[in-house]
Amino acid sequence: MGRDWNYQLGRERRILQMKCNQSVLLFCVQQEDTDHNYYTSKTYGPTDPMSKDLWVNVDQMDKDKVKIHGILSNTHRQAARVNLSFDFPFYGHFLRDLTVATGGFIYTGDVVHRMLTATQYIAPLMANFDPSVSRNSTVIYFDNGTALVVQWDHVHLQDNYNLGSFTFQATLHSDGRIVFAYKEIPMEVAQISSVNHPVKVGLSDAFVVVHRIQQIPNVRRRTIYEYHRVELTKTKITNSTAVEMMPLPTCLQFTSCDSCISSQINFNCSWCHLLRRCSSGFDRHRQDWVDNSCPDETKDKSCDIISTTQLDPFITTLVAKTTGQSRSRGETTTARASSSTSRPPTSVPTEGKTTNICPKADNSNQCLDAAERKDTHPLHTGLILGILVVLLIMAAAVLVTVYIYHHPTSAASLFFIERRPSRWPAMKFRRGSGHPSYAEVEPVGQEKEGFIESEQC
Repeated sequence: MGRDWNYQLGRERRILQMKCNQSVLLFCVQQEDTDHNYYTSKTYGPTDPMSKDLWVNVDQMDKDKVKIHGILSNTHRQAARVNLSFDFPFYGHFLRDLTVATGGFIYTGDVVHRMLTATQYIAPLMANFDPSVSRNSTVIYFDNGTALVVQWDHVHLQDNYNLGSFTFQATLHSDGRIVFAYKEIPMEVAQISSVNHPVKVGLSDAFVVVHRIQQIPNVRRRTIYEYHRVELTKTKITNSTAVEMMPLPTCLQFTSCDSCISSQINFNCSWCHLLRRCSSGFDRHRQDWVDNSCPDETKDKSCDIISTTQLDPFITTLVAKTTGQSRSRGETTTARASSSTSRPPTSVPTEGKTTNICPKADNSNQCLDAAERKDTHPLHTGLILGILVVLLIMAAAVLVTVYIYHHPTSAASLFFIERRPSRWPAMKFRRGSGHPSYAEVEPVGQEKEGFIESEQC
């Protein structure tokens, strides 16, 4: 009924890779904090009336709509799929189903993998919570048609039960607002141990790129690239506090070319005529954006489409004119050469000017020696220029490598990651690696879509 999923534990790493029988899963996790380009957040303290207003009292809600998940409330490291009755916009993408985990977070990705805590999450307080250690611990969710409330009620940390219970909730509104509300936080969040489970508070999203490995038949490599993360300050999370996050406009909301390229938001929006989609190039549709050559199409920043059949006559006329001019110059040069005297030429003809190689002399050998000495200079100059060009290319390669290493979210870094060789050195998780597992709760007979299931590595 459940399937085991490895969870990444401890510190985040730049590159994480898992290789199994039929698939290779690669993570590119952004490590540094990011600015709020997608959301603005506001924190309310214990004395602020908004903290009380933002807390949803599920006991006063319709009992028929409030659901206590029986399995999540009695197990550890479990996750269950929850279907929404409304479209929830998350980073500009509309979601209709989510995955609620016992570890104090909601997974928002389409591809279910073994490290759900790495990215694509909504985490009011991600930690090593174990509802099975107490009969009072429950995981509750409530959907009223315009908002989903998920509450972790009286849950304990597995590795520190005596600290007391935590009660907090996440509310997802149909307009994209996200509210984290905290009722009982018995200790400083910054002091919670991350040895056995990551501790995070905030949001994250990523896109998936699929590649086939030519060296290994029937094996695909999935790269999950985290393009943005919101990390909230843990020290501000105490009893009776709340955080409200408001979504900012994204390129995905524009449905026409004119509104897309003329938009004045925090992103450089471009319009792809083939997909009829507005994007910054960094969203969950990155695979389609690259496969359809949208980055090349959007360089001109124009909504006009000129067909190639209309360009052909113009190109043909231009080539004909250029060829005619070249022939005219060639005939003029020939006429000038035929009118010269029969003695050996002492100058090289150029357009409109002649430059003397040597002055008039009775001995033609002296003139020839002078010309040979002149011809040796361009050879040495070309050799020196070639060496300089090679040195400049090597220096540029070193600088690009350093830049990509320190800027993993840049366009250049993304370009090389998507074309990453299959033998790139990376961390591999093998069977018996000692990492705890995580199980997902599903109805019997329901299969996941869009991902090849493999045995645990």
